[in-house]
Amino acid sequence: MSAPLRPSFTTAGIPPSVVPPPRDRWRTEPNEPAADVAVPTSVFRRLFDKIRDLRKFDWRTIDWRLENTPPWLISMVLHLSLLLALAFITLAASGGDRALLTLRQGEWEPQAELAEFVIEPIAPLELPIEAVAEIQHEPDFDFHSLQVDQPTVETVAMASSSPMLDQLIAKTTPSADLTTPIRTAHPAMFAGRSGPLKAELLKKYGGTKVTEDAVALGLAWLKRQQLPGGNWSMRGPYTTGSFSENETAATAMAMLAFMGAGSTHRSGPYEKEVLRAVHWLVKQQDRSGFMAHRANSHEKMYAQSQAMIALCELYAMTKDSWLRPYAQAACDFAKDSQSPAGGWRYQPRTDSDTSVTGWFLMGLKSGQTAGLEVDPDVLLRVGKFLDTVGGGYDEGYAYMQGERSSPTMTAVGLLCRQYLGWQRNHPAMSRGLITLEANYPIDPGQPDVYYWYYATQAMHHYGGPLWDDWNAKLRVDLPAMQDKQGAERGSWPPQRDAWGRLGGRLYTTCFALYNLEVYYRHMPLYSQDQTDVW
Repeated sequence: MSAPLRPSFTTAGIPPSVVPPPRDRWRTEPNEPAADVAVPTSVFRRLFDKIRDLRKFDWRTIDWRLENTPPWLISMVLHLSLLLALAFITLAASGGDRALLTLRQGEWEPQAELAEFVIEPIAPLELPIEAVAEIQHEPDFDFHSLQVDQPTVETVAMASSSPMLDQLIAKTTPSADLTTPIRTAHPAMFAGRSGPLKAELLKKYGGTKVTEDAVALGLAWLKRQQLPGGNWSMRGPYTTGSFSENETAATAMAMLAFMGAGSTHRSGPYEKEVLRAVHWLVKQQDRSGFMAHRANSHEKMYAQSQAMIALCELYAMTKDSWLRPYAQAACDFAKDSQSPAGGWRYQPRTDSDTSVTGWFLMGLKSGQTAGLEVDPDVLLRVGKFLDTVGGGYDEGYAYMQGERSSPTMTAVGLLCRQYLGWQRNHPAMSRGLITLEANYPIDPGQPDVYYWYYATQAMHHYGGPLWDDWNAKLRVDLPAMQDKQGAERGSWPPQRDAWGRLGGRLYTTCFALYNLEVYYRHMPLYSQDQTDVW
């Protein structure tokens, strides 16, 4: 059986064996029927010849060549053609005047500007309404309604002191003015926290074995509460913790208690605890010096200022060079976040209140003591803010401008005035402290360790009979309030304290310890002849 004939592409009697002449490469030939048509002009004749030549082409030649072409070559040509086509499509999409929006996941890059750490708006405390109502107000402090005998300020015969103590508490030349714009911090501000000087100060200012035993028990309790990471918590693991968490504040407060009794990260019975704590604390600091990012909005600046004090005091006590940049950054943040009014509050550079301002001022004074850079203008502005919340010679100090004064804020304001340069014989200083001691003494029936903390420091610096009367209650009543048995042995219960239900057991314990360490925690600001010490 003969093979089937291939279909012939020839028409009009044109033999298939004739090879057609080469055609124009870029011309498209029309598909017209093969017919002998009479054309009127030579142009149409040439067109007809082209069509006829095309029909003479032997397409079997192409078919044979395709059959003998390697498959890989055909595949490569097809794929290259497809890729070229896609490439032209992509180029076409990116050309022209059209705008293309490219989306990608961004990466956060921290900035050194303070605005990066703007603190969110104040959120209400997670407390039952009843708890807030019981503690949110403090008794008004009205000097005009008080009937207080004004004793004359006189010197007190103190126990004999050693040459070391006499050298540190040396008299300066009295100033003719009752105020000094800025008191320069003394390099020996924390010198009494350990060694023989600690024992001398304890004796000189009325500390006892009972007060020291209470401090030892309290520090042992704090040690047991340290978390594996080196920090402390406001909520636990102890009982009756705070309603809200603030690890930065908790860690700073615990550090200050250990340091107040003489321990640092390089020496002392709690050296290891302080070392772990400071390593945790500096890890919280960003490039602006801020350390309280995870605290609640209304607690951030409290925590920041307390952490600032801890770093500055630790650097002042040890001069450990690696601490300096962290402490300096905290001081720089204080300067950058000061409000136009001259103080600090919940948000940087916004408004001011006496409570937060007191903490920041203590941090700056600790920075001065450590030899850090502290702008004197920052301290001058603090004094101007205190002028707006204080009533001069006749009134105490208020929480904010326009509010009535209170005992706690008066104690804060007077302590700030002492560190800013008021001399001991300033009339407003004497009147304010005498009124506090006579009308708002330490009362175990109404504990308020926050008020006691500020009043105790101010009374201690002032000295004289006023301090003796205040300390007579402090050294007896405060140790008696300490838990002496059980799992919380060494701590102070928060339930009855004015702010204890907010702060929790760690808060009341730390502030009680600050009060009982007052005899040696800071060197006194004044001597006993109504002049400045430093």
